[in-house]
Amino acid sequence: MNDRALNMLGLCARAGKLVTGEKAVVQAVRSGACHVVLLDGGVAKNGDKAVSQACESHGVPLLRAEPGRLGRAIGRPGRMAAGVTDPGMAARIVELC
Repeated sequence: MNDRALNMLGLCARAGKLVTGEKAVVQAVRSGACHVVLLDGGVAKNGDKAVSQACESHGVPLLRAEPGRLGRAIGRPGRMAAGVTDPGMAARIVELC
């Protein structure tokens, strides 16, 4: 994932259009609220599996970032998963990747 996409993700966080944390992201994907999901490269196997399966079964694009970059981009170090709830912003992030 490139820097421009991560900057856009930071903008989503500041705009309140982001769901963070593995459980919250899975729940948002299942409810249809997420339009794209991003996973940090350092995510645990269980978290990766849960988020990946939810995205696959609901047709939500899944993008991966280098270890540690996702949390820094959204201003919450240590976060391993983030879901964008705004369709326009989600489309732009997918386009930038």
